[in-house]
Amino acid sequence: MSSSPSATDRSPAADAAPLSLCARMPHVPADRLVAEMVPPPRFDSVRFGTYIPDPGRPSQTEAVQVLETFAAGLGGAHAVGGGRRGLFGFGRAKAAKAPAGPRGVYLDGGYGVGKTHLLASLWHATPAEPALKAFGTFVELTNLVGALGFQQTVQTLSGHRLLCIDEFELDDPGDTVLVSTLLGKLVDAGVALAATSNTLPGKLGEGRFAAADFLREIQGLSARFRPLRIDGEDYRHRGLPEAPAPFPEERVTRAAYATAGASLDGFPQLLDHLAKVHPSRYGALTDGVAAVCLTDVRPVPDQSTALRLVVLADRLYDREVPVLASGLPFDRLFGEEMLNGGYRKKYFRAISRLTALARDAKGLTESD
Repeated sequence: MSSSPSATDRSPAADAAPLSLCARMPHVPADRLVAEMVPPPRFDSVRFGTYIPDPGRPSQTEAVQVLETFAAGLGGAHAVGGGRRGLFGFGRAKAAKAPAGPRGVYLDGGYGVGKTHLLASLWHATPAEPALKAFGTFVELTNLVGALGFQQTVQTLSGHRLLCIDEFELDDPGDTVLVSTLLGKLVDAGVALAATSNTLPGKLGEGRFAAADFLREIQGLSARFRPLRIDGEDYRHRGLPEAPAPFPEERVTRAAYATAGASLDGFPQLLDHLAKVHPSRYGALTDGVAAVCLTDVRPVPDQSTALRLVVLADRLYDREVPVLASGLPFDRLFGEEMLNGGYRKKYFRAISRLTALARDAKGLTESD
């Protein structure tokens, strides 16, 4: 049963009841999935010039220099024939053999060293119209394959100048092989690649980097990538950020009614609803939502539910949607078994991002 308030609980200042994510079943056309493969709003304005390297970490300065040169080299006609292609790649010229040598860069480093900032900067700096560049997470790319099918995805992306993949995931062997095969087809079509790492589960917290694991997993593609190691302090060595204390349910409810465009849902009901919506549609699920208000936050019951919540947290973070909640703090969402398991990096990231969004939401309660 939903914990959303009745009409009698409404704030007098509110014009309408809050939105409900649980009431939404978005349909996302394939062309929207492709069109939305751009850097998220949080990285709209980042550029190489806004990346501030740590003077004590020369690898950060080197990465900027290498990526600027890489971007400049992607100008001109498409590597295998040029010309803008249709959405699904029809009507394009016959592909020629891609040029020899590295056609990709791999940004290898811990959390918090600015890999996504640099990857988005590369996308922005590449001299090609947005329709010829794609940017997405590893999960979004696998979702695209699920929506379009493998061959259609190859046709759709093979006309691009550049494909950027954030958080290339090595903790799912099946998806890794799928995407590796896709990348092989795209490289043969002349598409340049850039990726950031997702450290293998067994190496979390060891201060090691994932380049060797990445190159081994993609096997035949390894010669196409130049690994760039970006040193910096790993957030896991600093511990998880302390999550803000949750608010009372009544205060969350009042804030939802007082905030235009806010949603209000019970956390258990939202988790149940996520199972009915494909993860590729989680971004659309939050369309037009100015803030997410949740009541009765409690530990996530199982891993499948937890992984869906991770995707939602990523989409909310990308869109900078504040999250106001009652119940348990976000650093208690995942049990010890999950935080010590193979997907723990995902859960750490979700906690970090939800914690940041919870801090952003504190202002919602100041005027209720």
